[in-house]
Amino acid sequence: MSDSIHLGLPFLQAAQAQKHVTVNDALLRLDALVHLAVESDSETVPPVSPAEGARWIVGPGATGDWTGRDGEVAAWLDGAWMFFTPRAGWRALVTALGEERLHDGTAWRAGSDATTVALSPNGASARFSILEVDHGVSAGAANDTALVIPDRAIVFGVTGRVLAEVTGPSSWTLGVAADPARYGNTIGTPAGSTVIGVSGTPTAYYADTPIRVTATGADFTGGTLRLALHFLELGLPAA
Repeated sequence: MSDSIHLGLPFLQAAQAQKHVTVNDALLRLDALVHLAVESDSETVPPVSPAEGARWIVGPGATGDWTGRDGEVAAWLDGAWMFFTPRAGWRALVTALGEERLHDGTAWRAGSDATTVALSPNGASARFSILEVDHGVSAGAANDTALVIPDRAIVFGVTGRVLAEVTGPSSWTLGVAADPARYGNTIGTPAGSTVIGVSGTPTAYYADTPIRVTATGADFTGGTLRLALHFLELGLPAA
């Protein structure tokens, strides 16, 4: 074996001449990949004047010196591009966005709002996620929000906070069309009111399902809510 398994670091060979070349190459690779922080994960055109040591996750359909390197880590080292093929479990901070990316063995995924809690050798995964939206309450007896439970998601709960006073009803409920109070009832209307709605048991959904808020006693006339969905997604193994 001439290279290490995970990072591809070159090994010194017996009686090798110019050992410093191999050692320095390994150090460059370590410096590029440990505590990985990239400039972008969407660029497809190599920058004209990259800074020494700068790194990118190559975007889809890349051109020029990045052609055929989609998804790889490109690092500008010693005046040339060096490419690294990511493996499951690699993490990278996209500095321009302040967001983390996680590689699942097939592709980079958003890491700041999701955590892969289990991953098989062939990429099957269990991924805990949180989706969050601000919802401007519109007039009426009920609102379906933009917070949508994904198909095949297993929901642990929904939480919420009143950002601007909910006007019209004396209280409100939080749930879905089939069960409008599944995640909370008699929720307060003043700004600062909160709800932590937990599923009695984790609940699976078999279609995209909007979270619904329903007025109690009188119709909504206004207000702003911040809602968060806490759920688990299952990922298929690779073919």
